[in-house]
Amino acid sequence: MSQQPEVTTSVGWGVLHLFCKLTPAADRAGVLAAIESTADDDHHVLVVAVLGHKADVGVMALGPDLWRLRVLQTRLQQAGLDVADSYVSMTEVSEYAPDLPPEMKTPRLYPQLPPEGKQAFCFYPMSKRRNAAGPGSGNWFTLPYDERRELMYEHGTSGRKFRGRITQVVTGSTGVDDFEWGVTLFGEHLDDLKDVVYTMRFDEASAVYGEFGAFYTGLVADTSTVLDRIGLR
Repeated sequence: MSQQPEVTTSVGWGVLHLFCKLTPAADRAGVLAAIESTADDDHHVLVVAVLGHKADVGVMALGPDLWRLRVLQTRLQQAGLDVADSYVSMTEVSEYAPDLPPEMKTPRLYPQLPPEGKQAFCFYPMSKRRNAAGPGSGNWFTLPYDERRELMYEHGTSGRKFRGRITQVVTGSTGVDDFEWGVTLFGEHLDDLKDVVYTMRFDEASAVYGEFGAFYTGLVADTSTVLDRIGLR
């Protein structure tokens, strides 16, 4: 395979979520090789045993080189995994938190994953509602910036109640996938994930303006353990 020059984001990293099903052609050695050839000091690959019918295995890959992420997808498909769903996004710092100090910006732009001790995982995409004017409408993008920032501050205050229980990675996808953000959550317990999502849905930013896509839930482990547990031996 010829070497392609890097294609990067100007700030932060590219993020690729792949949710795959096993096929009769699935090859354990090929999957292991695909992941091992991608991961390095700058590119992180997490593997998830997915619960439920939507997929068997999830792969979250992030790093500076978008070609490297695409090659990972190719090699997993060549190893007999069928990509049932995917999501493309980028790490970012929220426009509502422009004054964060560097020690708080860096983990958002360059997260070190997976977080220690947090094997429960879920991912979902979300957008802000853009309903037409009228009774019951909610158009986030017609609100003044200061009002939006205040609503997001309230939303963040709810999330901070779960500090230590939850690690959250919010990535931007406006213009590159169907929703505007991807949200990846890690917790020690599965009900930690349920509790944080339930609690934050009462905030106005979510209750009035939030729209959500499909949720994928699973368990994070090293690649060999995940492949063992999903029956790819």
